[in-house]
Amino acid sequence: MRTLVFGATGYIGSNLVPYLLARGIPVRAAARNAEVLAGRGWQGVELVAADALEPETLPAALADVDIAYYLVHSMAAGRDFGRLDLVAADHFARAAAEAGVGRIVYLGGLVPPDASSEHLVSRRDTGARLRLGAVPVTEIRAGIIVGPGSAAFEVMRDLVNHLPLMITPRWVDSKAPPIALDNLLEYLVRLPQRPETAGGIYDVGGPEMLTYGEMMRTLAKILGRPLVIIPVPVLTPGLSAKWLRLVTSVPTNIARALIEGLAHDIVADDAAARALVPQRLLDFRAAVAATLAAERANAVASRWTEGALMFRDYRPDFAFYAKRVGGSATAQAPIEAVWDQVARIGGPRGYYYLDWLWRSREVLDWLLGGPGLRRGRRHPSELRVGDMIDSWRVVAMDPPRRLTLRFGMRAPGAGVLEFALEPLAAGQTRITATSYWHPAGVWGLLYWHALAPLHRLVFDGLPRRIAELAEAATRTAPPRD
Repeated sequence: MRTLVFGATGYIGSNLVPYLLARGIPVRAAARNAEVLAGRGWQGVELVAADALEPETLPAALADVDIAYYLVHSMAAGRDFGRLDLVAADHFARAAAEAGVGRIVYLGGLVPPDASSEHLVSRRDTGARLRLGAVPVTEIRAGIIVGPGSAAFEVMRDLVNHLPLMITPRWVDSKAPPIALDNLLEYLVRLPQRPETAGGIYDVGGPEMLTYGEMMRTLAKILGRPLVIIPVPVLTPGLSAKWLRLVTSVPTNIARALIEGLAHDIVADDAAARALVPQRLLDFRAAVAATLAAERANAVASRWTEGALMFRDYRPDFAFYAKRVGGSATAQAPIEAVWDQVARIGGPRGYYYLDWLWRSREVLDWLLGGPGLRRGRRHPSELRVGDMIDSWRVVAMDPPRRLTLRFGMRAPGAGVLEFALEPLAAGQTRITATSYWHPAGVWGLLYWHALAPLHRLVFDGLPRRIAELAEAATRTAPPRD
C-alpha cells in the first residue's frame, strides 16, 4: 500500500517517514520545500513538492495513494493560522477524494470540552473539516509528545535549562498525559491498518497524568539542573507567552500557541486505542531517557541546523532549537559569481561588512583565552568540509548553493553561520545569510540578547555587500567564448 506523508519535513513527519520505511511500507513524502525534502537523505522515498494552500499542487502528491497522513498546520503563520488551517483542510479533502485515496490519517490534539485556545480549537476544527470530505478519516489525538524536537517538550527543556527559579502562572498545576514519540508513531502506523478505525477519533496518551510542574521537576532531576517553581495567580498563559521569546528558542508563534492552551487539564480517553494497538507505554521518565539516548546516538530527525547534535557542539543541554537572525539581498549576477565571493570569506579578505566588528570579537575571544586570533585559511578561494576559516570550521557545503560554518570561539552556546544561494530569473541570485545560536542556559540567552542589535546590523548589510562584490566581478570578468 502506497502511503503519503503530507507535511514530511515537520516534526512528526520527519520521524514518521523513517518509521514507516523500517516496516517495509512504501512512502511518498510531500512538503512545500523540495530542497528541504531532498536534504533529508531518505533512501527509497518518492519526494513531491506540494502545498495544501495551493490546490493545483495536490493531485501529483495524492495520485495512487492508499493512506494519506495529513500532518500540516499553520501555527508558524501567526495570528491567522486558524483560518488557514481550515482552508488547507478543505483543499486536501477535496483533492484526496478526486484522487481516490482510501484513508486520511490526521494527527490532532487532545481537546478539553471547554477549550478556548485558538490552537486547540483549530486542531479540533481541522479534523472536523477533513471529515466533511468523501474520504474516511482516522483522527488520532495526542497531547504533549516527549521526544527530541517536540515543541512542547523543548519549551519545558529550555525553561529547565535557562531558569533555575521560575515564577509561573497557575497553569503549571494543569495535568496532561505525556506520550513518548515512539509510542505515538506506533499508534500512527498501526491504527489505520485496522478497517474498523475508518471514521473514528482516537485519544492517545502515556500511562501517567502529570502536572507541568511535575514534568519540569522530573526533567530537572534527569538533567541535573536546580529548579524552584513558584506559581502565582496574577500571571496568565497569555502573559507567559509574551516572555517566551526571551527564555526559549522554540519558534515564538508555536510556543505562544502551545502556552495559550495550557489553562485546562487535558485527559486522554485512550482505552479504545490501547485495545486495538497493544504496546508498552513509556512513562515520562523513561520517555525523557529515550529522548536523550536518541540524541547521543545522533538518531534525531532534525532540520539542517535545528537539533542535530553536531550543531550543538554535541551538548544535549544546549537548546534544541536555535535563536536566529539573518538577512537577504538580490544580486544582479549568476549564482556561480555569488558563490565565488561567499567561498572567499574570511582570512585576508575579512567578512565584507563591518569587518572591524568581526575582528573586535576575535580580539575579545583571544583575551578570554580562546582561539580568536587564529586567522587564515587553507586556500584563498577553495573550500572543503573540515577547513578552518579563521575561528570557523566548514561543517557542510553544497556548491554553489549552501555553505555552513560552525562558530569556534568561546561563548555560552553553539553557533552556526550559513549562506544559502538561490538562482532567480534573468541571471539574478538571492543571497541569504543566517546566524543560528543554540544557547547554553541563562548565560547563553543573555549573550544572544546582548549582541542581537549588532547581529541585526551585520546581517542587514552582509548579503548586500556580497551582492555588490559579485556584480562588480561579473562586470569586469572577461567575456566567455
